[in-house]
Amino acid sequence: MSAAPLGPQSLHLDCAAELARISEWIPRVLTQKLRRRGLVVAISGGIDSSVCAALSVRAVGADKVFGLLLPERDSSGFSSERGRLLAEHLGIRYQVHDIAPALEALGCYQQRDEAIRRVVPAYGEGWKNKIVLAGGLEGGINFFRLVVQSPEGEQQSVRLPPREYLQIVAATNFKQRVRKTMEYFHADRLNYAVVGTPNRLEYDQGFFVKNGDGSADLKPIAHLYKTQVYAMARHLGLPEAICSAVPTTDTYTLPQGQDEFYFALPYAQMDLALWALEHGHTADELAAALNTTPAQAQRVYDDIRAKRRATEYLAAAAERLPA
Repeated sequence: MSAAPLGPQSLHLDCAAELARISEWIPRVLTQKLRRRGLVVAISGGIDSSVCAALSVRAVGADKVFGLLLPERDSSGFSSERGRLLAEHLGIRYQVHDIAPALEALGCYQQRDEAIRRVVPAYGEGWKNKIVLAGGLEGGINFFRLVVQSPEGEQQSVRLPPREYLQIVAATNFKQRVRKTMEYFHADRLNYAVVGTPNRLEYDQGFFVKNGDGSADLKPIAHLYKTQVYAMARHLGLPEAICSAVPTTDTYTLPQGQDEFYFALPYAQMDLALWALEHGHTADELAAALNTTPAQAQRVYDDIRAKRRATEYLAAAAERLPA
């Protein structure tokens, strides 16, 4: 049993010291290792990309940071509004580029909808969708359910067979990969480096798309828990609409929290669970901190380890034979 008490205080961050550390690290990496003139940041309006953009400005100056807003057909209007708000707050150059035509041409929406119709034949124009995680915390094996809503507002939920699940995810992954293509176009055009925006929880648990939002030249918050990213946002004085934004995937047409789609618990509890596991706390200690049962806490630990194993390849370099 660890001697340190387990609770929200475990994730306390000295924001001033961390800001100074990151602000020194970014320009050193940019000039000495990457040899680039500035930074490109794709801004979604969410907390992670907002903090990354703000940290970039603090590190190299607003004139050397270029922001990209990359909405598509399924994006929330709030994401673009907050993205513009942030870019103007930081005083950076930015461009809005609708990637929906590119996704349409690649078959993103068509492939997704074909898979959905194999499960829900009535699905069509005006319907909405999302995928939700189920099973794991109740003691079973994780599986996914498809939630659809008709134009009249009626919802139904069905278990997704593996084939349809994989096709829907593969199709929606086009979104992150097309966005990354745009980021690198502007990075090449400007001789800038691309900033990656995953936080520690996402990076550890593989909550990113390989060669999509997982690709970048530097990742300034990959060591920070999401709780700490929120603390940094307030320390940096970002607009309240961003500081209080609820984490979403902004990928499916129905509102979807990250905990619905991927994580076992809301981000603050997942942060604490990951911290507890990494610092040697028992499932009993975690259960007391989360006000749950030891069995449920143990399933959270098991889920963390399982996701690490399943997604290890996402951050791995390509395999090759030795010379």
